[in-house]
Amino acid sequence: MKVLYEDNHYIAIQKKSGELSQGDSSGDMPLGENVKDYIKKKYNKPGDVFLGVVHRLDRPVSGVILFARTSKGLTRMQELFRNKEVKKTYLAIVHGFPKETEGTLKHFLVKDNEKNTVKAFNKEKKDSKEAILRYKLLGNLHGKSLLAVYPETGRSHQIRAQLSQNKNSILGDVKYGGQKADDKNQIYLHALKLEFVHPVKKEKVIIKVLPEGSYWSEFGDIIKAEFNKRS
Repeated sequence: MKVLYEDNHYIAIQKKSGELSQGDSSGDMPLGENVKDYIKKKYNKPGDVFLGVVHRLDRPVSGVILFARTSKGLTRMQELFRNKEVKKTYLAIVHGFPKETEGTLKHFLVKDNEKNTVKAFNKEKKDSKEAILRYKLLGNLHGKSLLAVYPETGRSHQIRAQLSQNKNSILGDVKYGGQKADDKNQIYLHALKLEFVHPVKKEKVIIKVLPEGSYWSEFGDIIKAEFNKRS
């Protein structure tokens, strides 16, 4: 387990594709339990360890994931997310090329709970939720494009569904129209960075981690430039 950031209030780690953010019906061990064990051993804490889920990443998505170590930290960070005061940067390798090199996508998402999917519509539907993201084309190679994606809302499966609706399904994301990329069931969507002002310390925090996988390496230099770019 790679720890990317840690203080008295928060801990961020590198989530790998296939790992669970939190428990589900599969019964597989969620990532949070590993983090609790790490804290318990490192700080020799007796009894249960508090760990709050600040945000979630879909199981096949990799990248930065943040947990709260205190209830106070959890409440304050959730408020930052609600107020859109956390800047999220994702990378996505998609099929084809977007019509515009950069732009904003706005859709209305309707969830199918039985299939655990969402469908993106251009117009508002009954029980739909608005989803907005910005994207920027960083490069293209062999019929695939590398996008930087900046979600402004935090809907379930938002990036996957919106890019699919835009005719740019994510590589490996069979559920949303992408072609299978390898035998690991990995999809090429990665949470590259989280940026925010620490709600307790009032300091700017940037947490980031590079993606791992064969197709990412094809865009290696471009990804490193985005990784090192200052806000």
